[in-house]
Amino acid sequence: MQFEGIYTPLITPYHADFSLNEAALGETVEHLIFAGVHGLIVAGTTGEYYAQSMEERVDMMRRCKALIAGRVPMIVGTGAIRTEDSVAYAEAAREVGADAILIATPPYAYPTGREIALHALAVDRAANLPAMLYNYPGRMSVDMDEECLDRLGRSPNFCAIKESSGDINRLHMLARDYPHIALSCGMDDQALEFFAWGARSWVCAGSNFAPEAHLALYRACAVDGDFARGRAIMSAMLPLMRVLEQGGKFIQCIKHGVTLRGIDAGPPRKPLQPLNKDDKRALDEVIRTMTATIAAIPGAL
Repeated sequence: MQFEGIYTPLITPYHADFSLNEAALGETVEHLIFAGVHGLIVAGTTGEYYAQSMEERVDMMRRCKALIAGRVPMIVGTGAIRTEDSVAYAEAAREVGADAILIATPPYAYPTGREIALHALAVDRAANLPAMLYNYPGRMSVDMDEECLDRLGRSPNFCAIKESSGDINRLHMLARDYPHIALSCGMDDQALEFFAWGARSWVCAGSNFAPEAHLALYRACAVDGDFARGRAIMSAMLPLMRVLEQGGKFIQCIKHGVTLRGIDAGPPRKPLQPLNKDDKRALDEVIRTMTATIAAIPGAL
């Protein structure tokens, strides 16, 4: 599988009592497919998988598979602390007809490169689907190092890596030493650099509510090779990226952004709390300014 384009890690819309808002989930899927995103990721961090039971996660896979109806690829996250649980999610993904899986480092356990590789290979065997690796040491505490990546060369299913370390040297290392594993941008404020180093895809939570801006940057850089236009678009997007990352309110910001598009995303599940009025006001203003600025860039939209 070639990961190409904008992949949106879906939010999970909730009612006030934290039950699934089925109507809002359907609206979100339709909104994103209509906007032109290239794939949807179910059970990513943005979807609050960590606050869901196994039954809820598998139910989300089934619901999203039916809602997407083959119009774009569906990638399923298998993240869990225990390898046995990740294997179970991989098996469920295969059974519901997922097109690919996302494999992250198990959090909290602080595994070595060899242990991460053995975990990923076990998940791979369970699904036997194309797999995108997910390197995010900010949440998992460790990198998928060279030993890990070398061991994963045993399976042809590992065809991409979502790199979210923020370490530009790792970006260079992956592009230079592991060209068989396609780069996927997982650090939003480095999207321009990822595209310059050959990335063909971007997994971006902000595309839940601003798919047009994210698609504009992808088209400018990855499709048209117009990095002058890309820099202008990126410059317009940077204030949003800064707001999203401030104060540990990432998921809350994404859900509020979706609500601004007219879809009731609801609150995040505990322990997270919704944005306060000041945070909402700041995000509203940044989104309005970004949208207007990008619309004024020739050829951006």
